[in-house]
Amino acid sequence: MALPTVALGQSGLAITRVGFGAWAAGGGGWAFGWGPQDDDETLAALRHALDRGINWIDTAAVYGLGHSEAVVGRFLRTLAPADRPHVFTKCGLVWDPDDREAMPERDLRPESIRRECEASLRRLGVERIDLYQFHWPDDAGVPLEDSWGAMLQLVAEGKVRVPGVSNFDVDLLDRCERVGHVHSLQPPFSAIRRSFAGAERAWCLRRGTGVICYSPMQAGLLTDGFSVEHFQSLPAEDWRRRHGAEFQSPHLERNLALRDALRPIAARHGTSVAAVAVAWTLSWPGVTGAIVGARRPEQVDGWLPAATLRLTREDLADVAAAIGETGAGSGPHGPAA
Repeated sequence: MALPTVALGQSGLAITRVGFGAWAAGGGGWAFGWGPQDDDETLAALRHALDRGINWIDTAAVYGLGHSEAVVGRFLRTLAPADRPHVFTKCGLVWDPDDREAMPERDLRPESIRRECEASLRRLGVERIDLYQFHWPDDAGVPLEDSWGAMLQLVAEGKVRVPGVSNFDVDLLDRCERVGHVHSLQPPFSAIRRSFAGAERAWCLRRGTGVICYSPMQAGLLTDGFSVEHFQSLPAEDWRRRHGAEFQSPHLERNLALRDALRPIAARHGTSVAAVAVAWTLSWPGVTGAIVGARRPEQVDGWLPAATLRLTREDLADVAAAIGETGAGSGPHGPAA
């Protein structure tokens, strides 16, 4: 099955508008895990996503403390090189191997970036990472210009094809850009968490930087079956139980009210609420693609229609009105006509 592709900024990569997010593939037993995950189910979900036309996978070294990358690498080894999807991963969150539940440290020292890159290449079983991203800004006091210079050196050595960043604001983007072009930004973006739609999106449009947003369904809140009861049934180690502010009252009730307001739009298009939520992020000029997770093959089918779904002005107006009425989240209510 073929899906349409779009250019990721000026990177030379052409990607489908939705990609497979492998955060949950890391499993449980670490600070931001989603709870236990069966590797065979992850592999089946990856296989199904590729069979349905998805051409990129996004993971990170820290997901499962290396486990997500290892599972993705296991999957890649089942494919002929010509059939492999683009593989995106991230560095800059360094964990303590003796304390899996400890919060990872944000470390962008050049020598740490190189060590992480080499380890990711080994786990993934590839010679070059298609898009390598700084996961978060540095907390170690390293000049960002030195860090970005180390990233560009990995590009020069052929270990990285395209350099990008995640969770960076305009000031940090500017500092990187003065050293070398930032080809991609990965921000959080959903109909609940909308702040990216302001300054960072404008920066990316001006610079020709691609954008792949994460959590377009707000970690499951904007899906058809989510409920208070479902949240209460999540494993105690699921990060949403401990760190998910949007899952706590009164935010949870507002967010679910917004989710319910998406149901008539989904019905108009004969699709799922999840697909509408993802398509809403893709309706914003400057947003190239969205990262969407799946723990089982059938979950892929829930959001896959977003790859081709085009929301109408009426749809976007209805979402904007629902955001205003429910008071869910923060940020602009919708793209300009």
